[in-house]
Amino acid sequence: MHRQEQLKGNTETLLLALLESEPMYGYQIVKEVDHRSTGYFAFKDGTLCPALHRLERDRLVDGRWQETWNGARRRYYQITAKGLQALSDRLKEWQRFSRAMNSIMLAEPE
Repeated sequence: MHRQEQLKGNTETLLLALLESEPMYGYQIVKEVDHRSTGYFAFKDGTLCPALHRLERDRLVDGRWQETWNGARRRYYQITAKGLQALSDRLKEWQRFSRAMNSIMLAEPE
C-alpha cells in the first residue's frame, strides 16, 4: 500500500520522465516502469489512463493514434515543449525534496 501511495503522488512526473526519451503507448509504459524500477512500481488498473488523460488535457503530452504492422491501433504519447518545462520544474523540486528528506532521515544523531 505504501508504494502505491508514493507512486500515486508522482505518477505524472514518472510518465513525463519516461516520455522524455521517446513516444510510448500504454502497455509499453507499464512495462518500462516495471523494468526501470525493477518491479518496485507497478501501475494498477485505473492509474495510467487517467494520468495520461490529465497530462494530455494540460498539454504536457500529445497523444496520437498509430496503426501497427498488423493493422491494430495504438495511442502513442509524446512529451510536448510545455511538458519538458514541467518535467524540468518537477525534477528541480524533487531534488530539493530529496535533499531535505535525506538531511533528516540520514542524519547522524548528535
